[in-house]
Amino acid sequence: MSLGAIPGTGPATSPLPVIKKSTVKTFDSLPKDRTLVMGILNVTEDSFSDGGKYLNFDDAIQHGLRMMYAGADIIDVGGESTRPGADFVAPEDEAKRVVPVVAALVKAGAVVSVDTVHTSTARAALDAGAHIINDVSGLTHEPDMPALIAERGVPYVLMHRRGDQQSMTGLTEYTDVLEDVVAELKQVRETFLQAGVKPEKIIIDPGLGFAKDARHNWELLKNLDKLQELGHPVLIGTSRKRFLGSLLAANGKPAAPAERDHATAATTTLSAAQGAWAVRVHNIEESLDAVKVATAWTKPETVALAKQ
Repeated sequence: MSLGAIPGTGPATSPLPVIKKSTVKTFDSLPKDRTLVMGILNVTEDSFSDGGKYLNFDDAIQHGLRMMYAGADIIDVGGESTRPGADFVAPEDEAKRVVPVVAALVKAGAVVSVDTVHTSTARAALDAGAHIINDVSGLTHEPDMPALIAERGVPYVLMHRRGDQQSMTGLTEYTDVLEDVVAELKQVRETFLQAGVKPEKIIIDPGLGFAKDARHNWELLKNLDKLQELGHPVLIGTSRKRFLGSLLAANGKPAAPAERDHATAATTTLSAAQGAWAVRVHNIEESLDAVKVATAWTKPETVALAKQ
């Protein structure tokens, strides 16, 4: 499909017939008075929540546009599942999935983040117009990634992770999870700073569920202020994750991913109330509502509250 045939950019033949150009087209113009909502777009076969649903180009574009129209500030496009036990995807295959989707969504006016651990994919996505690189690799980042981020001067999400998707579940031993995660984030951050990445371009993600069990996730969520002391914006990703499924278990059976959205909205509210820069989520509408509640609670002067 050509970019001219993207739903809304050509004849009105699509369920989404009209694309209205977004007024937000750069990272710097994103809202700064509230927690941002980053919508997840998995162009993958085996992501834990919606693997395979958006592997087709047309389906991916339509879902990305729906999230954008629903109010997502950023669309995060990923072409390789990083759930525990997932298979690896060759960088060239990942790029084939991701880059056309990035180009189309940028053309439609979206601010686009690319979820990748591969320098080659990150470079190709940036060439296609991506605004942010969201790298979950943590301690195992590719050696060329710092230089690329320094060269392009783009925002970079530095996430905490030990190992990779096939090894991280065996790397969950911490002396103190909060202190250890902060120390290891500093370690990776130093590599990027030494490569010339500007501190203001770094965004921190504690990596909930990545080499962490439920107890670790809750401890990190309760202490976002300690992560913020690193001096960078903090991104939180709890959406539909396993620890929420376990929390909501009935008769010993964890809640299915699609049944975890209310719990996700609760953690979004808690994260936003603590000043998280953004939350990465599947359900945009519920998350925006949660952010509005948190903003009204913490910054009532910025919210036009209805008279009772």
